[in-house]
Amino acid sequence: MKKSLFFIFICLSFLSVQFTFAQAKKPAQSPKTIVIENADFSDVDQVNVPDALLLTGNVKVNHDGVVLTCNKAYFFQKENYLKAFGNVQLVQGDTLFLNSKYAEYSGNEKKAFATGNAVLTSPDATLQTDTINFDRNVQEAFYNTKGTIINKDNTLVSKSGRYYVKEKKFQFLTEVTITNPKYVIKSNHLDYYSNSGHTYLLGPSTITSKANYIYTEKGFYDTKKNLAHFLRRSYIKYDDRLIEGDSLYYNRNIEFASATRNVKITDSINKGIVKGHYAELYKLKDSMFVTKRAVAINLVENDSVYIHGKKLMVTGKEGERILRAFNNVRFYKTDMSGKCDSIHSDSKSALTKLIGNPILWNGDNQITGDVMHLIGDNKTRKIDSLKVLNNSFVLSKDTLGTGFNQVKGINLFGKFRDGKLHDVDVIKNTEVIYYMRNDAHELIGINKNVSSKINMILENNAIETITFFNKVDGDIYPEDELPENARKLRGMNWRGDERIKSKDDIFTTEDNELNEKLIKEGKEQEEKGKNVPLKIRKETLNYDKKKPAAKAEPKPKIK
Repeated sequence: MKKSLFFIFICLSFLSVQFTFAQAKKPAQSPKTIVIENADFSDVDQVNVPDALLLTGNVKVNHDGVVLTCNKAYFFQKENYLKAFGNVQLVQGDTLFLNSKYAEYSGNEKKAFATGNAVLTSPDATLQTDTINFDRNVQEAFYNTKGTIINKDNTLVSKSGRYYVKEKKFQFLTEVTITNPKYVIKSNHLDYYSNSGHTYLLGPSTITSKANYIYTEKGFYDTKKNLAHFLRRSYIKYDDRLIEGDSLYYNRNIEFASATRNVKITDSINKGIVKGHYAELYKLKDSMFVTKRAVAINLVENDSVYIHGKKLMVTGKEGERILRAFNNVRFYKTDMSGKCDSIHSDSKSALTKLIGNPILWNGDNQITGDVMHLIGDNKTRKIDSLKVLNNSFVLSKDTLGTGFNQVKGINLFGKFRDGKLHDVDVIKNTEVIYYMRNDAHELIGINKNVSSKINMILENNAIETITFFNKVDGDIYPEDELPENARKLRGMNWRGDERIKSKDDIFTTEDNELNEKLIKEGKEQEEKGKNVPLKIRKETLNYDKKKPAAKAEPKPKIK
């Protein structure tokens, strides 16, 4: 009995192993056979079409969910292969229709070949070309002949392309053109989603419209919402402005653009440039905002004026533009520099206001006052005059000694010649301390007096002559007869250590540290093939993020 039970146990174990092995080695299902559902007439012609069944008239066949209809067909049963002629249509569910004059279909390989005015239709787009290949295994169609894709919003023309049925995506690796009523996109590497209108530009690409011209080497464009995000060597060119940056966001509906990192905006008409690491532009409003080490560079008298502030704003049309700079403003020109809390510069009136604690250095002269205006000449585009109101003070070091030449008054009015302050009038309650030297530069005395008005003529930014008017009261003192404490006018404050001597001095240490940090990050990301912006606007986020309630098609993400 025990031997019998042991024998049964061994047999069952063996059968179990055999069954498991059989399950593991389960053979793949054999290809399904093409089924003929209808034909008005069938025949066999072994001479002209050996081993084939000839079907004519309202031919309809079915294979694994695909229905093919045509006027005439040759069915090779052994190969499970069909050749179709005349009004050929291959239908896959309700999502794909392939029409042509001629087609071939392999039931074993589940591949189709259609030629002769081939048309591939999906719910979102129609592809027209000469020849289309369709692989049902991976649900991809491709063509290598000139093709035209038409959907509700756009027309695409390319030399070749591939269509991914599940993703509803067209991919182009050769020249392709998208024509929209508002613009034309050209690229050599582009992915286009026909249902959403999302376009991914993955190589040198251009977008041309009446409003502007855009170039990018990596970007995203929503052709339905007209929103875009461009990365890697991208720019937007208007008639009067060129916008560049590591990352550009663009809204065509309101002609708004924002740029981050290494931003450069060039005024092609006035040859002015604004730089920074973040900018926003409203073209229709003629408005521009720039921050993060912002600087405006303008051409004046064949020289460049550099204006820096924590924030820069440029508003107004050509000829009426206003530049505003805020918070610790600094500016530099070869023979002039200065500081103030903010600047307001109006191109129409050619008036630049230095607001809040203004200080100006013209050559070796330090000029201060409560209110300071620089007035230009719109015709010559040169600086014409200077106006300083309330508590005007002109200060410079004596050329050879340790003292200071000082001119003080209520108001100051100056005229420029060739970009340099030349003729200066100081009026009301004027006071002067002036170190007088002869042609041999020997000190002959210190002039200290008060008067109603003073006129100074400057040559090469140094006082050449000084003239006193009305109620002059004072004298010229030998150096040893004027005490040190009497050689300074009340309110004198020499700020030579603050003087801006180069275009680089307009930036603070904090500005330079930020600049180095951002440039370093940009280079690192470029090396990694990324261009991550400092700030991604909310409109560009989550375009292709999967929604919990519905299945979303997988799409590449811009990095």
